[in-house]
Amino acid sequence: LIMEIAIDRYGSYEEFENQTGGPVLGRSQIITLVKNYVKRENLENEIMLNLSEDLLSRGSMTRVKGKPTLNVRIVNLRQYWVEGLLRHEIGTHYLRSMNNKFQPWSNWKVRTELGMAPMNPTEEGLASLHSVLLRKDPCLWRCALLYYTVYKAAHLSLKELFIDLGKFVNDPQVRWDYCIRAKRGQADTSRPGAFCKDQVYLDGALQILKNRRHLDFHSLLRYGKISYRDIDIISDIAELEYTRIPSFMEDLHTYRGHLDRICDANGLTDDILMKLPSDLLN
Repeated sequence: LIMEIAIDRYGSYEEFENQTGGPVLGRSQIITLVKNYVKRENLENEIMLNLSEDLLSRGSMTRVKGKPTLNVRIVNLRQYWVEGLLRHEIGTHYLRSMNNKFQPWSNWKVRTELGMAPMNPTEEGLASLHSVLLRKDPCLWRCALLYYTVYKAAHLSLKELFIDLGKFVNDPQVRWDYCIRAKRGQADTSRPGAFCKDQVYLDGALQILKNRRHLDFHSLLRYGKISYRDIDIISDIAELEYTRIPSFMEDLHTYRGHLDRICDANGLTDDILMKLPSDLLN
Protein backbone atom coordinates (compact mmCIF):
# COMPACT_ATOMS: atom_id res chain seq x y z
CA LEU A 1 0.00 0.00 0.00
CA ILE A 2 2.74 2.49 0.98
CA MET A 3 4.74 1.79 -2.18
CA GLU A 4 1.62 1.84 -4.37
CA ILE A 5 0.71 5.30 -3.06
CA ALA A 6 4.27 6.51 -3.62
CA ILE A 7 4.38 5.13 -7.17
CA ASP A 8 1.01 6.73 -7.96
CA ARG A 9 2.27 10.03 -6.58
CA TYR A 10 5.78 10.11 -8.05
CA GLY A 11 6.08 7.37 -10.69
CA SER A 12 9.54 6.19 -9.61
CA TYR A 13 11.98 6.28 -6.72
CA GLU A 14 14.16 8.75 -8.61
CA GLU A 15 11.29 11.20 -9.04
CA PHE A 16 10.47 10.76 -5.35
CA GLU A 17 14.06 11.77 -4.55
CA ASN A 18 13.97 14.74 -6.92
CA GLN A 19 10.68 16.13 -5.62
CA THR A 20 11.15 15.53 -1.88
CA GLY A 21 14.89 15.44 -1.24
CA GLY A 22 16.00 18.84 -2.47
CA PRO A 23 19.43 19.45 -4.02
CA VAL A 24 22.38 17.11 -3.47
CA LEU A 25 24.75 18.64 -0.92
CA GLY A 26 28.51 19.06 -0.90
CA ARG A 27 30.78 18.18 2.03
CA SER A 28 30.91 21.70 3.50
CA GLN A 29 27.12 22.07 3.36
CA ILE A 30 26.66 18.77 5.19
CA ILE A 31 29.11 19.82 7.90
CA THR A 32 27.26 23.12 8.40
CA LEU A 33 23.87 21.40 8.79
CA VAL A 34 25.26 18.87 11.27
CA LYS A 35 26.96 21.58 13.34
CA ASN A 36 23.76 23.63 13.46
CA TYR A 37 21.75 20.61 14.60
CA VAL A 38 24.07 19.54 17.43
CA LYS A 39 24.30 23.16 18.60
CA ARG A 40 20.51 23.44 18.68
CA GLU A 41 20.29 20.22 20.73
CA ASN A 42 23.10 21.31 23.11
CA LEU A 43 25.29 18.38 22.05
CA GLU A 44 28.22 20.33 20.59
CA ASN A 45 30.95 18.78 22.73
CA GLU A 46 29.62 15.22 22.71
CA ILE A 47 29.64 13.98 19.13
CA MET A 48 32.34 13.69 16.47
CA LEU A 49 31.54 13.69 12.74
CA ASN A 50 32.94 11.29 10.14
CA LEU A 51 32.02 11.82 6.48
CA SER A 52 32.44 8.77 4.24
CA GLU A 53 31.67 7.59 0.72
CA ASP A 54 31.72 3.89 1.67
CA LEU A 55 28.88 3.35 4.16
CA LEU A 56 26.13 0.88 3.24
CA SER A 57 23.55 3.00 5.07
CA ARG A 58 23.10 6.76 4.93
CA GLY A 59 24.27 7.18 8.51
CA SER A 60 25.23 5.39 11.71
CA MET A 61 26.35 6.08 15.26
CA THR A 62 29.55 4.37 16.43
CA ARG A 63 32.34 4.96 18.94
CA VAL A 64 35.81 5.93 17.78
CA LYS A 65 38.40 5.86 20.58
CA GLY A 66 35.54 6.00 23.06
CA LYS A 67 33.98 9.11 21.48
CA PRO A 68 30.42 8.95 20.05
CA THR A 69 30.78 9.46 16.30
CA LEU A 70 28.17 10.21 13.66
CA ASN A 71 29.10 8.55 10.37
CA VAL A 72 27.44 10.06 7.30
CA ARG A 73 27.55 8.77 3.73
CA ILE A 74 28.02 11.87 1.61
CA VAL A 75 27.12 10.27 -1.75
CA ASN A 76 23.83 11.66 -3.10
CA LEU A 77 22.83 13.14 0.27
CA ARG A 78 20.04 15.64 -0.24
CA GLN A 79 19.21 18.77 1.73
CA TYR A 80 15.84 17.83 3.21
CA TRP A 81 17.05 14.38 4.23
CA VAL A 82 19.89 15.62 6.42
CA GLU A 83 17.63 16.84 9.25
CA GLY A 84 15.80 13.51 9.12
CA LEU A 85 19.07 11.62 9.30
CA LEU A 86 20.10 13.68 12.33
CA ARG A 87 16.78 13.08 14.09
CA HIS A 88 17.21 9.37 13.30
CA GLU A 89 20.82 8.91 14.41
CA ILE A 90 21.28 11.56 17.12
CA GLY A 91 17.76 12.45 18.24
CA THR A 92 16.78 8.79 18.54
CA HIS A 93 19.69 6.31 18.61
CA TYR A 94 22.22 8.46 20.44
CA LEU A 95 19.88 9.93 23.06
CA ARG A 96 18.21 6.58 23.79
CA SER A 97 21.65 5.03 24.15
CA MET A 98 22.77 7.74 26.57
CA ASN A 99 19.52 7.54 28.57
CA ASN A 100 19.86 3.76 28.76
CA LYS A 101 23.07 4.09 30.77
CA PHE A 102 21.11 5.46 33.73
CA GLN A 103 18.66 2.55 33.78
CA PRO A 104 18.84 -0.73 35.75
CA TRP A 105 18.18 -2.68 32.54
CA SER A 106 21.39 -1.43 30.96
CA ASN A 107 22.64 -4.63 32.63
CA TRP A 108 21.62 -7.57 30.43
CA LYS A 109 21.14 -9.82 33.47
CA VAL A 110 18.53 -7.39 34.86
CA ARG A 111 16.96 -7.10 31.42
CA THR A 112 16.58 -10.88 31.26
CA GLU A 113 15.18 -11.09 34.80
CA LEU A 114 12.55 -8.48 33.90
CA GLY A 115 11.56 -10.47 30.82
CA MET A 116 11.94 -7.43 28.58
CA ALA A 117 11.00 -7.68 24.91
CA PRO A 118 13.51 -7.20 22.05
CA MET A 119 14.03 -3.48 21.64
CA ASN A 120 15.20 -3.36 18.03
CA PRO A 121 11.83 -3.02 16.23
CA THR A 122 10.88 -0.11 18.51
CA GLU A 123 14.36 1.42 18.23
CA GLU A 124 14.51 1.34 14.44
CA GLY A 125 10.80 2.01 13.94
CA LEU A 126 10.93 5.15 16.07
CA ALA A 127 14.09 6.33 14.33
CA SER A 128 12.47 5.74 10.93
CA LEU A 129 9.43 7.81 11.88
CA HIS A 130 11.72 10.58 13.08
CA SER A 131 13.50 10.51 9.70
CA VAL A 132 10.33 11.64 7.92
CA LEU A 133 8.65 13.48 10.82
CA LEU A 134 8.99 17.03 9.49
CA ARG A 135 9.17 16.35 5.77
CA LYS A 136 6.73 18.02 3.40
CA ASP A 137 5.66 14.52 2.30
CA PRO A 138 6.42 12.05 5.13
CA CYS A 139 6.31 9.03 2.82
CA LEU A 140 7.62 5.78 4.34
CA TRP A 141 8.80 4.56 0.96
CA ARG A 142 12.35 3.76 2.09
CA CYS A 143 11.11 1.61 5.01
CA ALA A 144 8.65 -0.16 2.75
CA LEU A 145 11.22 -0.71 0.01
CA LEU A 146 13.73 -2.15 2.48
CA TYR A 147 11.06 -4.53 3.79
CA TYR A 148 10.03 -5.55 0.27
CA THR A 149 13.66 -6.04 -0.84
CA VAL A 150 14.42 -8.39 2.06
CA TYR A 151 11.22 -10.35 1.42
CA LYS A 152 12.11 -10.77 -2.25
CA ALA A 153 15.79 -11.52 -1.51
CA ALA A 154 14.71 -14.50 0.58
CA HIS A 155 13.12 -15.98 -2.56
CA LEU A 156 15.36 -14.70 -5.38
CA SER A 157 18.99 -14.68 -6.46
CA LEU A 158 20.91 -11.40 -6.49
CA LYS A 159 20.46 -11.10 -10.27
CA GLU A 160 16.72 -11.82 -10.07
CA LEU A 161 16.35 -9.36 -7.18
CA PHE A 162 18.10 -6.61 -9.15
CA ILE A 163 15.70 -7.13 -12.06
CA ASP A 164 12.64 -7.27 -9.79
CA LEU A 165 13.45 -3.96 -8.06
CA GLY A 166 13.36 -2.29 -11.46
CA LYS A 167 9.60 -2.00 -10.93
CA PHE A 168 10.29 0.70 -8.36
CA VAL A 169 13.86 1.94 -8.86
CA ASN A 170 15.29 2.90 -12.26
CA ASP A 171 18.78 4.03 -11.21
CA PRO A 172 21.03 0.92 -11.32
CA GLN A 173 23.36 2.22 -8.59
CA VAL A 174 20.51 2.90 -6.15
CA ARG A 175 18.98 -0.47 -7.00
CA TRP A 176 22.34 -2.17 -6.45
CA ASP A 177 22.67 -0.55 -3.02
CA TYR A 178 19.32 -2.00 -1.94
CA CYS A 179 20.25 -5.44 -3.30
CA ILE A 180 23.61 -5.52 -1.53
CA ARG A 181 22.02 -4.51 1.78
CA ALA A 182 19.53 -7.36 1.53
CA LYS A 183 22.11 -9.94 0.41
CA ARG A 184 24.95 -9.04 2.79
CA GLY A 185 26.36 -12.02 4.65
CA GLN A 186 25.12 -14.52 2.05
CA ALA A 187 27.82 -16.99 0.99
CA ASP A 188 26.22 -17.64 -2.40
CA THR A 189 24.20 -14.75 -3.82
CA SER A 190 23.06 -16.84 -6.77
CA ARG A 191 20.72 -18.61 -4.35
CA PRO A 192 17.72 -17.23 -2.41
CA GLY A 193 18.61 -15.82 0.99
CA ALA A 194 18.46 -12.51 2.85
CA PHE A 195 19.81 -10.50 5.76
CA CYS A 196 16.54 -9.83 7.54
CA LYS A 197 17.41 -6.94 9.89
CA ASP A 198 16.16 -4.32 7.42
CA GLN A 199 12.57 -5.46 7.94
CA VAL A 200 12.51 -4.08 11.49
CA TYR A 201 12.26 -0.47 10.22
CA LEU A 202 8.78 -0.86 8.76
CA ASP A 203 7.63 -3.38 11.37
CA GLY A 204 8.59 -1.09 14.25
CA ALA A 205 7.22 2.05 12.59
CA LEU A 206 3.82 0.46 11.96
CA GLN A 207 3.55 -0.89 15.52
CA ILE A 208 4.30 2.56 16.94
CA LEU A 209 1.77 4.23 14.62
CA LYS A 210 -0.80 1.61 15.57
CA ASN A 211 -0.36 2.48 19.26
CA ARG A 212 0.45 6.19 18.87
CA ARG A 213 -2.60 7.56 20.69
CA HIS A 214 -1.80 6.00 24.06
CA LEU A 215 1.99 5.58 24.02
CA ASP A 216 4.03 7.64 26.50
CA PHE A 217 6.60 8.93 24.02
CA HIS A 218 8.68 10.85 26.54
CA SER A 219 9.17 7.65 28.53
CA LEU A 220 9.96 5.80 25.31
CA LEU A 221 12.97 8.11 24.92
CA ARG A 222 13.95 8.61 28.55
CA TYR A 223 13.87 4.89 29.41
CA GLY A 224 16.55 4.17 26.82
CA LYS A 225 16.81 0.99 24.78
CA ILE A 226 13.38 -0.53 25.38
CA SER A 227 10.42 -1.89 23.46
CA TYR A 228 7.22 0.16 23.64
CA ARG A 229 5.61 -2.95 25.15
CA ASP A 230 7.74 -2.64 28.30
CA ILE A 231 6.98 0.95 29.33
CA ASP A 232 4.39 0.03 31.96
CA ILE A 233 6.28 -2.90 33.52
CA ILE A 234 9.47 -0.91 34.15
CA SER A 235 8.11 2.55 34.97
CA ASP A 236 8.43 2.05 38.74
CA ILE A 237 12.19 1.44 38.58
CA ALA A 238 13.08 3.87 35.79
CA GLU A 239 15.64 6.60 36.51
CA LEU A 240 14.64 9.91 34.91
CA GLU A 241 17.27 12.24 36.36
CA TYR A 242 19.85 13.32 33.77
CA THR A 243 17.87 11.75 30.90
CA ARG A 244 17.15 13.88 27.83
CA ILE A 245 14.68 14.12 24.98
CA PRO A 246 15.24 15.83 21.61
CA SER A 247 13.69 19.23 21.00
CA PHE A 248 11.29 17.92 18.34
CA MET A 249 9.59 15.74 20.99
CA GLU A 250 9.14 18.39 23.68
CA ASP A 251 5.62 19.40 22.57
CA LEU A 252 3.76 16.09 22.53
CA HIS A 253 0.59 17.55 21.01
CA THR A 254 2.55 18.76 17.99
CA TYR A 255 4.56 15.54 17.89
CA ARG A 256 1.44 13.36 17.80
CA GLY A 257 0.07 15.59 15.06
CA HIS A 258 3.13 14.79 12.95
CA LEU A 259 2.53 11.06 13.51
CA ASP A 260 -1.09 11.49 12.37
CA ARG A 261 0.19 13.23 9.25
CA ILE A 262 2.53 10.30 8.52
CA CYS A 263 -0.45 7.95 8.72
CA ASP A 264 -2.52 10.12 6.38
CA ALA A 265 0.30 10.47 3.83
CA ASN A 266 0.82 6.70 3.68
CA GLY A 267 -2.83 5.62 3.59
CA LEU A 268 -2.56 4.04 7.04
CA THR A 269 -6.08 4.30 8.41
CA ASP A 270 -6.96 3.09 11.90
CA ASP A 271 -8.73 0.10 10.35
CA ILE A 272 -5.61 -0.93 8.45
CA LEU A 273 -3.32 -0.46 11.46
CA MET A 274 -5.61 -2.36 13.83
CA LYS A 275 -5.61 -5.36 11.49
CA LEU A 276 -1.82 -5.63 11.67
CA PRO A 277 -0.40 -8.52 13.70
CA SER A 278 1.49 -7.47 16.82
CA ASP A 279 4.74 -8.37 15.05
CA LEU A 280 5.01 -8.46 11.26
CA LEU A 281 8.18 -10.50 11.46
CA ASN A 282 6.56 -13.53 13.07
